[in-house]
Amino acid sequence: MPELPEVETTLRGIKPFVLHQKICSVVVRHYGLRWPIPHDLQAMLTGQTIQSATRRGKYLLFMTAHGTLIIHLGMSGSMRVLTTATPPNKHDHVDLVFANHVCLRYTDPRRFGAFLWTTENPNSHPLLAHLGPEPLEKILTGKYLWEQAQQRKVPIKSFIMDSKIVVGVGNIYANEALFVAGIHPKKSAGKISLIQFNALAKAIKKILQAAIKQGGTTLKDFVGSNGKKGYFKVHLQAYGRGNLPCLVCQNPLKEIRLGQRSTVYCSRCQKS
Repeated sequence: MPELPEVETTLRGIKPFVLHQKICSVVVRHYGLRWPIPHDLQAMLTGQTIQSATRRGKYLLFMTAHGTLIIHLGMSGSMRVLTTATPPNKHDHVDLVFANHVCLRYTDPRRFGAFLWTTENPNSHPLLAHLGPEPLEKILTGKYLWEQAQQRKVPIKSFIMDSKIVVGVGNIYANEALFVAGIHPKKSAGKISLIQFNALAKAIKKILQAAIKQGGTTLKDFVGSNGKKGYFKVHLQAYGRGNLPCLVCQNPLKEIRLGQRSTVYCSRCQKS
């Protein structure tokens, strides 16, 4: 699944081509995504100019004078900048065609993404209204996490993956951040010290910034806006390395299921 670094990478690739550009046409080949694409989306978007292109959590927001297009890449979605002459393939479901002859194409084999439209403040939309702070903003500090964790018995890995606490820390990067911070993923959030939370907040920012710089993490489906795969995967220290030697102490990494997610940790470096 595309996580925050992949979505941010996509946004940075798309933005120069669509910002302040007029949408000439919208082609919808398959309306049946996670939520059905509005059947009047073509009418709503055609003739509109993209005034801003931003990200909130894992959602892309394209704002026009009359409303905002909210896009989620789902489990396997990607967006690519193409020429209008590029023929569509089987899983190419939506094209936004711009006046500068750019075609922004949405591809999603599993069709679990979303194209939604709102005329209200997008931050008030039900999908965005309860999201926590962005992990790369100043508000995400060890003190903030520590305050949110008081009396919480939930495992720390589940805690930092809760989008109401902080957005965009998906499974891959939660594994990596906990490894870097030396915190056992099953430890109760409420039992973690402020010092440990300081280390964890720093690790989250460091891991996400490094992943964005490298273009995201490609596991199976994700490609960036230029069609190229991300390559942060080569830098992963925990995720996907179950039973392999720890890169710090050489102890075999353990792999368990936590919250139905693969969780990898070092029993020596991440004491419970």
